[in-house]
Amino acid sequence: MSDAIAERLALAEAVVGEAAALALDFFQNRATLVIEDKASPQDIVSRADREVEELIRARISAVYPEDGFLGEEGGTQGGTSGFTWVIDPIDGTTPFLNGLPHWCVVLALVEDGETVAGVIEQPLMQERFTARAGQGAFLNGVRLKPRPEMVVANSVIAIGASHRTPPDHCAAVIRELMTAGGLFYRNGSGAIMLASVAAGRLGGYYEPHMNAWDCLAALLMIREAGGRVAPLPRRRIGWHGDRRAA
Repeated sequence: MSDAIAERLALAEAVVGEAAALALDFFQNRATLVIEDKASPQDIVSRADREVEELIRARISAVYPEDGFLGEEGGTQGGTSGFTWVIDPIDGTTPFLNGLPHWCVVLALVEDGETVAGVIEQPLMQERFTARAGQGAFLNGVRLKPRPEMVVANSVIAIGASHRTPPDHCAAVIRELMTAGGLFYRNGSGAIMLASVAAGRLGGYYEPHMNAWDCLAALLMIREAGGRVAPLPRRRIGWHGDRRAA
């Protein structure tokens, strides 16, 4: 009997590898890209985001035409199989366009409202995170394990923010974190920071609002690595974004 999730995860790894190579080519030639504002001057997009997402959709649709999609740039496309692919073609567009290394390609697989697999690739670090529900999370093929000795006082906690984030709220969170003896960190890619929690590099992550494409794959990785995450809204699996802590 075929394993529909395993087959899709294998395809996801191949497709993300191809998409990451395309994104890296754009990155190396980013001076030629035209940058457009979306919701604000800090919420931006370029041809690179759109073409990387188009590649992912085309490759998957060629094999699984009955699957649905939700992408940051391309929106929703319904399917009939019960599977939905959630795409962030370049998470960390601002670092990407400014020549910083903190960006990645993100792909999550959702079945009937549950995230069942995910892939995150950070090309400049040559790192690929993968996870499948019930079968663990991995970094370049090495299984990720929890670090129970990590607490606020001896680890770095990542804080996410965006144009949707109330400044006073984030300032208060950072103040309380530092009062408790912790240190804060931010690099511009929520997916990378969440994956870094799964890898035991960060002690935790908090952001007042995240979209599904930013977080679904990495939240599965944290759970599969033995970490804890805040409950995910069941309605439409968080399509419109929500608070996220891990």
